Amino acid sequence: MNLEMDLKTVIRDVPDFPKPGILFKDITPILQNPAAFHTALDGLTTLLDSLSWDSLGAVESRGFLFGAPLCDRLKRPLVVLRKPGKLPADTVSESYALEYGEATLEIHRDALRPAERVVIIDDLLATGGTAAAAGRLVRRLGAVVAAYVFLVELCDLPGREILTDAPVISLVKYGDDS
Repeated sequence: MNLEMDLKTVIRDVPDFPKPGILFKDITPILQNPAAFHTALDGLTTLLDSLSWDSLGAVESRGFLFGAPLCDRLKRPLVVLRKPGKLPADTVSESYALEYGEATLEIHRDALRPAERVVIIDDLLATGGTAAAAGRLVRRLGAVVAAYVFLVELCDLPGREILTDAPVISLVKYGDDS
């Protein structure tokens, strides 16, 4: 069995969450299964090994779950992109639209160096709004988005279409391209 199919057997579908008509891909069973989590980290490590990058920008909160252990494995810095009011030093913020509201991400103003190559990581790519906001924050600090990396991609949604400034790489795909 290949890696993608192994992880697809662990990811749980939750109908009508967070609102009616949405089929939510729940990754928490991967986190509860040490072998599946290890498999996911191995797959993401392989994806990251194929890229040229300096630091990993993890999006709150599920991006942290994968970003921290990957940075430990690969001996690279972790930069966190958080919800407002969570970072203690001077921040830069970016607001963006969600499918069902609006949100904001923040990053420490001194988190990145000019021209630093940053891979943005999150658990899931759907409409791309969160990742696009993370990319704008990285660029506002003078750094470069080297790639967007996701555990799961929902290919039937337009996320990939709005992330045009860097490669988009996903470990597990659902929809058109799967």
